[in-house]
Amino acid sequence: MAKERFERHKQPWNGEEAGQLRTLAAKGKGLKEIAKALNRSEESTKDFAKKNKIDIAKKR
Repeated sequence: MAKERFERHKQPWNGEEAGQLRTLAAKGKGLKEIAKALNRSEESTKDFAKKNKIDIAKKR
């Protein structure tokens, strides 16, 4: 099974993406949904959120 490719692979986060992440997290969106909206990997999204103390809802 091929891994998904992300256009933004290894690219630094910009202010607009950080703002979008905060907005989506505040709306209670899950990690998978946020990562897809930002065209980032879940791992990258989770790491950036953790570094910036942004809480992402845990979806089950």
